[in-house]
Order: sequence, then C-alpha cells, then structure tokens
Amino acid sequence: MTMLGLCCGLVAIRFAFEGRFEQAATLILVAGVIDGLDGRLARLLKATSRFGAEFDSLSDFLCFGVAPAMVLYLWTMHDYRALGFGPCLLFAVCMALRLARFNAAIDVGPAVKPAYTYNFFTGVPAPAGAGCVLFPLFLGLWFTQAGWTMLADAVRHPAFVGVVMVVMAGLLVSTLPTWSFKNFRVPRIYVLPLMLGAGMFVAVLLAEPWAALALAGLFYLGMLPFSVRSYLRLKKEAESLLEPVVVGGSGTTANH
Repeated sequence: MTMLGLCCGLVAIRFAFEGRFEQAATLILVAGVIDGLDGRLARLLKATSRFGAEFDSLSDFLCFGVAPAMVLYLWTMHDYRALGFGPCLLFAVCMALRLARFNAAIDVGPAVKPAYTYNFFTGVPAPAGAGCVLFPLFLGLWFTQAGWTMLADAVRHPAFVGVVMVVMAGLLVSTLPTWSFKNFRVPRIYVLPLMLGAGMFVAVLLAEPWAALALAGLFYLGMLPFSVRSYLRLKKEAESLLEPVVVGGSGTTANH
C-alpha cells in the first residue's frame, strides 16, 4: 500500500511536467487516501514495524511535500523564477521537518506523553497540509471549468499561491495541536447532522469535485481553532486532577 502511494506521488510529478494538473492533483489525493489506509491495515494485520514507519515517512515526504511543491511550481510559481521557487522549497523543507519530528516522537514512547495528547497531532499532518496547499489549484480548476477566467487568473497568481504555501509551511512545523481523528467519537446528538453533511459533501464532490475539495480545505482550516480549544480544555482538566487538595484542618495535602 505504501509503495502504491509512493508511485502515485511520482506519477503526479510526471503529469505536472506534462501540464496535466488535474490528473496530478487527483493522484496526490489518492496518495492521501492510501496513507490513511496503510497504517490501519498494518495494525489490523499486526504487521507494524519500524521499517514500515520509516518507509511511510519517506513516501509521505515525496507525495505530500515534493509532489505538491512541484505541481504548484510548474502550474504558476515558475513565472517568478527563483522568487517563485522559494515558497515551494520552503514548503518541501518544512514537510521534511514535520515528518522527522513525527518519527522522533515515536521513540519517546507512550509513557512519557500525557494521555490527553493521544488524539492530537503536533502541527498540521502531512496529507492535510498537502490538501490545503493545493487549495489555489482546486479553485483554479473549478473556476476554469465554470468559465470564470478572471477569477481563475486571480487565484493562479504566484503572489497568492506563494502566501498560501508559506502559511501552510508554518502550520506544518508549528506546535499547534490538531485533531488526529484516530479515536474520534461523535456524540449521539450530532450523528444525524454529520450524516446529512457528509451526504451533501459527497453530492457536491460528484457534481463539482474541485469546488468540494476547495471547500474541504477551508473547512479543515476552520476547525483548527476548535482543535486548539479542545486540547487546552483537556489539558486544564488533566492538570486539575493533579492539583494538591487540603485534607481536613491538619494542613496535610493529597493529590486528586
């Protein structure tokens, strides 16, 4: 599965060189889906290994770091030559740093990390970062198909794409806590609205795929403040359990 994802990233770069940006973006998305499946499949089959983790990170760097940077450079950033290559280089480097930090955290072990951190990543994860950085490309493809040439040219401007790449590079290496959704449980009262929302998204995805993908990127970025709020709330609750409590009038203390 990981090898298949790696091949998707490599072919996406080839398609970008040929000017086939729709296919290139689609393959990066397919690599993201594969990345979400291979780890779960390995755990299901009890086939996890350090080799698999390292190979997965190398594949992620190419699929979600190098491939999006190359696609955007060939799509529009090459118009600014060296100045346009800077944000692409920055994004790829920050993706490598983000993945290296993730691998280093594996060696720390679960005993060192507080329990409330298990459902959070540090910084934006690699597949989400790749999807969000391709936001201008998704918008450009949507506007082009709709015949909105002026809007397509606006979102394709290297200045706009460069700002998006720099912002996403910063989010990759940030210490921002983001939901991992590994053990995510939906409260019962939100199940029906979530199902309705998912159904509407699938309908839009089938009718206007590039518009749906662009909206998905905005939705993910909009969730980041709520992710930080959830992390801080859990951290505060965990710290409150460790606060000393005065027992009786003797002045002795005990922990929760």
